[in-house]
Amino acid sequence: MAKRTYSQHPGWIILDKPVGISSAKAVHVVKKFFNVKKAGHAGTLDPLASGVLPIALDDATKTIPYLVDTKKKYKFTIAWGEKTETDDSEGKVLETSDVRPNYDDIENTLKSFLGNIIQTPPRYSAIKINGKRAYSLARENIEFEVPERSVEVFSLRLLKKLNKNFADLEVFCGKGTYVRSLARDIAEKLGTFGHIKALERLEVGPFELKNAFPLETFSNLVHSPPAGSVGKQFLLPLDSVLDDIPALAVSEKEAKMFCHGQAVFKEISSDLIPQGSNVLIKYGIKSIGIAVFLESKLKPKKVFSSII
Repeated sequence: MAKRTYSQHPGWIILDKPVGISSAKAVHVVKKFFNVKKAGHAGTLDPLASGVLPIALDDATKTIPYLVDTKKKYKFTIAWGEKTETDDSEGKVLETSDVRPNYDDIENTLKSFLGNIIQTPPRYSAIKINGKRAYSLARENIEFEVPERSVEVFSLRLLKKLNKNFADLEVFCGKGTYVRSLARDIAEKLGTFGHIKALERLEVGPFELKNAFPLETFSNLVHSPPAGSVGKQFLLPLDSVLDDIPALAVSEKEAKMFCHGQAVFKEISSDLIPQGSNVLIKYGIKSIGIAVFLESKLKPKKVFSSII
């Protein structure tokens, strides 16, 4: 089989991850299809969860931190009456309750989960406790405390009450929010237990589910012979996640300096670009890196590629 050449165009793939596989496995399939050396995702989705999984290829991996910190939207189903060890349907049931909340009680309770709230992540989560993943400690039956954290919930609404045992909700939230914890806490506030039955991520920053590609798209093509630039149709530009960063065009000489790690002198008003700001450096239509603007200099922070 001839070697693929899609990796000549680093960028973002917006994947619709299916239920049943890990985010790492999904990245592996995409990485193999595009024949790239580097690939990474922005925001892990558990095997139980589906939906938007942005995957960065090659130099686009350098922009992952700018997407991880963005807002996210999820649709989720709460199963009432059971508390599980993982706060989702994959965990062992620990406690049960006969209490089932009604529609009005659910709607009224959701109001108390808006804004900045304090949340305790699930014990089975990827957060680190003294250098070790919480889920590893939990599996080894080691006693530990999960620290609380402040997260932000911008909107939270009840979509429909499916029946007395289940309800569909939608949340729009900030970085670090655990939907499993949210479901658990909503249920407790309603005087019962609850866990996540289904979870789908609808949005990550600028990326939406309606524009995502199913994993089967790449799984089915990964063993096919290359077909010219067929892979490029799935790629979004590397700078798709950098819309909030001011962009600045530079000359060829300045671009070469920047790509060699040298600071570029620029007289720029601090009203336009405040001191200490990140700046997207452009040479023509190509984004070549991110600089920090300090003391009239654009100091390289991340270099995406060389123009030489």
